[in-house]
Amino acid sequence: MKLSPFVFVALFGILFAGVVFYNYNDKKEYHYLEVTKIAMFLNGSKSDKSWSEAHYIAMEKVAQKLNLQVTYYENILGDSITEALMENAIKKGNQVIIANSFNFGNAINNMAKKHPSIRFLHATGTEYKQNLTSFFGRMYQMRYLSGMVAGLMTQSNKIGYVAAFNYPEVIRGINAFTLGVKKVNPDANVYVSWSHSWVDSALTSDATIDLINKRKIDILTLHSDATVSYDIADSLGIKIIGYNLDNSSMYPHTFLTAPVWNWENFYEPYIVSMRQNEFRGRYVWLDAKSGIIDLAPFTSLVPPKVIQIVNEEKDRLLSNHFDVFYGPIYDNQGNIRIKEGESMPDKDMLENFDWYVMGVVNE
Repeated sequence: MKLSPFVFVALFGILFAGVVFYNYNDKKEYHYLEVTKIAMFLNGSKSDKSWSEAHYIAMEKVAQKLNLQVTYYENILGDSITEALMENAIKKGNQVIIANSFNFGNAINNMAKKHPSIRFLHATGTEYKQNLTSFFGRMYQMRYLSGMVAGLMTQSNKIGYVAAFNYPEVIRGINAFTLGVKKVNPDANVYVSWSHSWVDSALTSDATIDLINKRKIDILTLHSDATVSYDIADSLGIKIIGYNLDNSSMYPHTFLTAPVWNWENFYEPYIVSMRQNEFRGRYVWLDAKSGIIDLAPFTSLVPPKVIQIVNEEKDRLLSNHFDVFYGPIYDNQGNIRIKEGESMPDKDMLENFDWYVMGVVNE
């Protein structure tokens, strides 16, 4: 069969671009002929049942679809070590560097300046450049919904919250969760205990046990990558609202639900944009409609009436007619912080959240 010059040129152009795509059930599918090498830096283990594993699971899904060769660097701590490892990853031909922790900020910003031809993605970061995108999801929306579950199901009106650091990100989550609790149960309070570590199981265990010894909590949630809090709560029959991943199968008698990440809904379109030379550095903060955040399926421990109430509120969030930090909102000293009819600006939520809403008891 003889090809016309026009057909030959068209086929050659497709092969040269390294991508063929087609529509199937209204969804664009991509088939890449060339491999893209990616280095992913994790502050924990890719099997931690938590934050780092959520990134790993998502990247493995995307890697299969987009012909990626991914190298994972696990349990990475320290700027100088991180920069040296990133430099080595670039020398090995990795075209994209991904870092999954706020603590990688100095390293990834320095490397982005040094290597303008490399693309960088920084989860929970705050800065961006032409070749660096920082990204996150509005997880406070799911925290708020999970707080409603806790508020509706607590019998003691004492709910525990084990948190790592008092960053705006963590404070934002505590406050959103507490607003959810208070919306459905004005008599309940949220008691916060600090581990001062993302991944240290011993410190997280101490914070959890200290909280349980001080307060007769009957529901526990956390903002930490160490899952030892689940084990302690489960052993005592305390109900669990998890974080990052759905770990319900591990705790069938205590696990209720969890705010969870679906990072593939960010990674796939952004890596596609890189392959098509459409990438531009920016800050991305995605809401529930993006699919990057969600609530894990409710377990059989959650009553149908609770599920109905929470799902109705979730629909309100998805409608974009409501968000969590709409006034009036008072802090835990009784001061008005967000007036009625006003909302908290994104910049303040991201960078200046240093106070707690009514109902938070900071231990």
